[in-house]
Amino acid sequence: MVTKASGCLFGLAYGDALGKPTEFLRYADIEQRYGRGGPRELTGDPALVTDDTQMTLAVAAALRDVPEPEPGALAEALRQRFLEWAASPDNNRAPGNTCLRACAELSRDVPWQRASVTGSKGCGANMRVAPVGLVAGYDLDTFAGVAQLQAGLTHGHPTALAASELTGYAVRVLREGAALSDVPGLLRARCHEQRTVYRHEWLGSLWQLPGIDSESGFIARGWDECLAALDRLDAALATPDDGGDPCQGTGEGWIAEEALATGLWCAVRYASDPVGGVARGAATSGDSDSIACLAGAFLGAAHGMAAWPAEWASRIEYADRLAAFGTLWD
Repeated sequence: MVTKASGCLFGLAYGDALGKPTEFLRYADIEQRYGRGGPRELTGDPALVTDDTQMTLAVAAALRDVPEPEPGALAEALRQRFLEWAASPDNNRAPGNTCLRACAELSRDVPWQRASVTGSKGCGANMRVAPVGLVAGYDLDTFAGVAQLQAGLTHGHPTALAASELTGYAVRVLREGAALSDVPGLLRARCHEQRTVYRHEWLGSLWQLPGIDSESGFIARGWDECLAALDRLDAALATPDDGGDPCQGTGEGWIAEEALATGLWCAVRYASDPVGGVARGAATSGDSDSIACLAGAFLGAAHGMAAWPAEWASRIEYADRLAAFGTLWD
């Protein structure tokens, strides 16, 4: 049985759980506590996740709610799911300030383009996008619009939009059978193809910011910054791995393009050792939970549930919801 959607979603949650206790630790402290390879065992019953998995589930629920995606209906479904998350008593896992600020504005029922934090390209935009890459029924244009829309409700910076599309695209091509080693090149090609494509149907007036004179100029900035992050990724992959902090070559992951690059570095380096990949992502000086969750999403999309220890599936928080969405898209 093909289980790549399940593998992706559970892998994301496993990485998130491993990175939760390390997110705000220095690399030296993580190494002292867990060893150089990072944490390889889930802790707790259940093993708790962060807002990364919670918001991924919110996106997944919105996609399920609107199976035939239309921009207005999907934006409203995403708004409602994000507001449910913001008001939940379980939203106590150090959520990102951008998501909280945007949700406060979304609760006022203003157009989402006005609620979005247009100056933010934080990784909260793409830590949650994996479900978009798992919906097999989306053509590429629909996929791209949905990936950028879910980012734009909170993070309106063009790099947040582009990095979210690239993150979802990596999940999509891995699910379709691409090798992990080929993904950086596929993402680079996507950057060049989409560099001046502004998806007005999905984004509306989001591009209208001071100093921006065109839709294409707005979005090109995002793709260019992602290309620069891919340059750093290629350089890091071409250098022997010293076993140290993955952030040294690709960035600390607090911003979207760096989270993508560093998460993908972990996945490519550990293509044959998925648990090692998420453990390495959790052992960084940066946004460890987001880096590890993206590494887990990529590795799970490549290998399916076979990537992960079987006993983890019953130990992770939200296991029932992860399983339901995995079954929906497997």
